[in-house]
Amino acid sequence: MTRTSPTREPVDPARVRALPPHFAWVDHRLRDRLGELTLQETALLFFLHVAADRWGCSFWADSTIARKLGLTEGVVVESRLGLLRKGYIAYRYPLWQLLPLQEAR
Repeated sequence: MTRTSPTREPVDPARVRALPPHFAWVDHRLRDRLGELTLQETALLFFLHVAADRWGCSFWADSTIARKLGLTEGVVVESRLGLLRKGYIAYRYPLWQLLPLQEAR
C-alpha cells in the first residue's frame, strides 16, 4: 500500500483567509522553544506578537493585557520578568519590544 501526500488545497476554498495589512507573524522556530516557557509566558508572548507593530513594539498596560488574557496583573508581571530573563522581549515602561528569536537564551 502506498501512502499519498496530503493535498495543499484548502478544505473550504470559498473561505480562504486573506492576510490583512496589519497581520502579525510569529517566527516558526518558536515552536521548538515553547518548552522553555510557562503557559502564561507563552500566552503573553503570543499576545505581544499579535499586538506588535512591524518593529515588534507595542504599548499595552499590564491591566489591559491581564483582562484580555484572563490572567491577574501579577501573573502578567511574572511572565514579563520570565520573558525578559529568557531574552524574548525588552521592556521599558510602557513600551514592549519583541526581540529576534536568535537572541533568546
